Amino acid sequence: MPKGLEVQYLTIHGHKRAFVKTGSGPALLLLHGLGCDHTTWRSVIPALARRYTVIAPDLLGHGLSDKPRADYSVGGYANGMRDLLTVLGIDKVTVAGHSFGGGVAMQFAYQFPERTERMVLVAPGGLGPEVTPAIRAITLPGFHQAMGVVTLPGVRHATKLSMKALAYSGLSKARDLDEVAEIVDSFRDPRARAAIRHVVSHCVDWRGQVVTMADRAYLTQAMPMLVVWGTEDSVIPVRHAGVAAEIAPGATVEVVGNAGHFPHKDHPQRFVKIVNDFIGSTEPAVYHRGRWRNLLRTGGQTVAGPVAAPVVRPDAAEIA
Repeated sequence: MPKGLEVQYLTIHGHKRAFVKTGSGPALLLLHGLGCDHTTWRSVIPALARRYTVIAPDLLGHGLSDKPRADYSVGGYANGMRDLLTVLGIDKVTVAGHSFGGGVAMQFAYQFPERTERMVLVAPGGLGPEVTPAIRAITLPGFHQAMGVVTLPGVRHATKLSMKALAYSGLSKARDLDEVAEIVDSFRDPRARAAIRHVVSHCVDWRGQVVTMADRAYLTQAMPMLVVWGTEDSVIPVRHAGVAAEIAPGATVEVVGNAGHFPHKDHPQRFVKIVNDFIGSTEPAVYHRGRWRNLLRTGGQTVAGPVAAPVVRPDAAEIA
């Protein structure tokens, strides 16, 4: 984390919540993915903080936050974010979520539209069943015990070094392994392993993702939405970006070339520009109960629009 950016703590409902809060301006809530923490955003927080009040929490069960036996459902996480923002005195946010955090962001916007100005979804879950077998394996019997062996001191060190070496080998399918190595390293804490298994059991089974936003995507007619995906994503396939364009025709869809599951880490400057352009070109959603009621009643069928085509960003070499 950049120098001067300190982790703060709040206790809510008896559980310690870790978060970073920095910058000034409209509020931007950054939600990390499964097994990660606020540091996944470290390459973009300083630039974003020049324009926004950035809040980047460690979700319950992750990072420096407590890891109790608790509600780890997507809805439970959305409630937790509402409570954190309330304690911080923040009424409305643009909510951004990566991977599993994207699912939480969608749920937050659905549960609390009066507090959501926009959605930014980065390679989010919830757009189709496909997901890497590594995540599906977390739901299988023996995961806890297997990770207990993998995270023994000597084995963990060797595993982490091997993954990081592969990540920097230039192989496109291995580019995200440096982040995976940190996730595996965090599993040395049995409480973290138990929490992650509870999280995954709520949204994934052996066949893939079971939580979807497809049936409620029409609600995005009342809220600006940006979807960002990397062309080399090996965790959740990039074709889900096309699904987003189909089910939410008003969404802005950006497909970033030469990027994996973490486009905000692979190309932080481009990511910040995409977010800045999106926020700068859209008006914050204004919640209106009557309009929301009408959308729910009609399923959004009264409003039609063109399907947005994904925008492919050039590779870094082409920009240089």
